[in-house]
Amino acid sequence: MEKISIINAAKHTDERVKIGVWLSNKRSSGKIAFLQLRDGTATFQGVALKQELGADRFAQLVDLAQETSLWVTGTIHADTRSKFGYELAISDFEIVGTSHDYPITPKEHGIDFLLDHRHLWLRSSKPNAIMRIRNEVIRAVYEFFNDRDFIKVDAPILTGSAPEGTTELFQTDYFGQDAYLSQSGQLYGEAAAMAFGKIFTFGPTFRAEKSKTRRHLTEFWQLEPEMAWMHQAESLEVQEQLVAYLVQAVIDHCTNELAVLDRDVATLKKYTKLPFPRISYDDAITLLQQNGFDVDWGVDFGSPEETFLAEHFDQPVFVLNYPKAIKAFYMQAHPTRDDVVIAADLLAPEGYGEIIGGSERSTDYDYLKQRLLASGQDLGNYDWYLDLRKYGAVPHSGFGMGLERFLAWITLQDHVRETIPFPRMLHRLYP
Repeated sequence: MEKISIINAAKHTDERVKIGVWLSNKRSSGKIAFLQLRDGTATFQGVALKQELGADRFAQLVDLAQETSLWVTGTIHADTRSKFGYELAISDFEIVGTSHDYPITPKEHGIDFLLDHRHLWLRSSKPNAIMRIRNEVIRAVYEFFNDRDFIKVDAPILTGSAPEGTTELFQTDYFGQDAYLSQSGQLYGEAAAMAFGKIFTFGPTFRAEKSKTRRHLTEFWQLEPEMAWMHQAESLEVQEQLVAYLVQAVIDHCTNELAVLDRDVATLKKYTKLPFPRISYDDAITLLQQNGFDVDWGVDFGSPEETFLAEHFDQPVFVLNYPKAIKAFYMQAHPTRDDVVIAADLLAPEGYGEIIGGSERSTDYDYLKQRLLASGQDLGNYDWYLDLRKYGAVPHSGFGMGLERFLAWITLQDHVRETIPFPRMLHRLYP
């Protein structure tokens, strides 16, 4: 008799198997019991007959509490009535760990209660499906870049300065000097791109801004590729290819999870069609004004504006060439205009807004020095970064994609907090 995982049930149809499971729900008619069993790979139904187990063993099984762990033995059968397609006819069981008064029951709970019990909530079908999709997206990210000859580089989490020139950083004492939790690996990624050509960083980043919006976390995972010898137009192609690739990977490998979340696959499939539309910031302002938005040139877009623009195209859309005053110091100046930089944000449809921000990076030593001084930065913290412009500077571009924002869009979650295992927010550091 073979020990298997539920996800592999199809390979063992009409075979007697043994599976380690948790009991997530149950119902019984007195002579037959239907048990919802999960093992971490998937969930399916176990069917137990009183006549098969005997009265005492059947009563013991029916009395088990939610989240009891047990070994179940039985025969796998095809079940066309279930979404999973298979069930287990239980012939025996062995209790491993008892459970009493499990706090998350099959009823409605408030979000604060569920987040307080996140260590247990992860077992439920919806968060479990989201974490599996998260895992698939991470796997596909590595596959996408490895197949295109990128090198993975790990940027430091402790830094001595702010890549974005902001003061909203988590500060700590670093043996007598100030250090900060990194808000971006980009500057280090640029250095690595000058050594390896095409690189990506992918890891945790931190923002200390006191934001309570549905798009913000204080700790999140960010993907940041940097590409030497590449202008912005080529970078946009990489960005849209990446998004289409990740969406297709979820469609191909997360069928059950998408079904749990009621995510329409046909809608997702639309987002694999390339190229994505492009619109200049100037034209976006005009389009918004023509449709009743009270916006002036020079402002950054908020959620209503981003939602309208993406819905207008019914696709992810690139907004190009933002005003210099609202973008970071390192972005390449426009060749014919002094008021904009060569930058782009990718806005996701369905109300999810910006999921990627990127630009061509400036190669002008004096321009970067002036921009740093204008933003009040200590040049001594950026000597190493300015060195990149002194020793063989080349055109290069890059972008950043927040993993949780991307996942919120793909899984249709109202808040990014549900797309990370243990969210960190303004007033949440537990569990």
